[in-house]
Amino acid sequence: MSYVLGIDGGGSKTICVLIDDLRQVLGRGEAGPSNYQTIGIEATLQSIQSAIHNAVETARITNNVKIDAICLGLAGVGRAADIEVVKGLVQELQNNKSLPITWALQLANIVICNDALIALVGGIGQHVGIVVAAGTGSIVFGRNHQGHTKRVGGWGYILGDEGSAYKIAIAGMNAALKSYDGREISTSLLKGFKQHLELESIEDLIEVVYRREWGVKQIAALAPIVDFAAASGDIVANSIIDDAVKELVKATSTVIDAIFSADSVLEVVTTGSVWQGKCNIHERFAASTVKKFPKGKVIFPRYEPAYGAGLLALQTTQN
Repeated sequence: MSYVLGIDGGGSKTICVLIDDLRQVLGRGEAGPSNYQTIGIEATLQSIQSAIHNAVETARITNNVKIDAICLGLAGVGRAADIEVVKGLVQELQNNKSLPITWALQLANIVICNDALIALVGGIGQHVGIVVAAGTGSIVFGRNHQGHTKRVGGWGYILGDEGSAYKIAIAGMNAALKSYDGREISTSLLKGFKQHLELESIEDLIEVVYRREWGVKQIAALAPIVDFAAASGDIVANSIIDDAVKELVKATSTVIDAIFSADSVLEVVTTGSVWQGKCNIHERFAASTVKKFPKGKVIFPRYEPAYGAGLLALQTTQN
């Protein structure tokens, strides 16, 4: 029996799954963040070790677990320099005698990749297709049968992230302030932001956004205000959602055009908080995508990204 580890490491938490060669999840563990570029290498190592330990503990296997392969899908890992850093982390893991693991790793059985690939493989359950991630940020990533990949977006909140919760929230606040000025038509977003943030006047947005030093995540968390207004029929809010859909469809089309044929039968998996809205953004995106690519199918994730990492690790033992 072969056992492998799949690790999904991000800015808020780390998830590890222990999988056997029948693709069954035997154990699952969670720990803190593991984006080494924001929390440092030592803290990242601690989170990954804790997640692995917790996964093995939940599996309740009496003897030390022999690990034949590992895949680490980590946020922000893409450059060669990043991969070398993570290789060093894997070596540290193997040197750690406190983990209830017997390591049997070869170089070919260590997979290090970004979190978009594991979201694709986990979301669809196989290695071919497209993932459209729209949460705090946004990115579209695809992989075809030949192993060719294409990424669109993922440039961050200043340079990109079109269709993300952050950009939706910014557009919503911008529209509310323009309405207040009299530059644009009336919108319920004005009332929505005031009520949610408990503002006496919409002018107090200045204090909230600038003086409280709000970051990307705090601003992105305001996107549901736009979603609610759109679901309630607000014209301005619906225009913002439509613009987000257009950007995500354009990015998806770019990926399809780059590595698939126009008549390819493929699945597009949607991940991230934006797709959970009440304004039918998922249905709008699916309708526009299928209209352009009739053989495409837009789905919600079948499995979590950590499971996708596990499948990528398992694949290395079967080649």
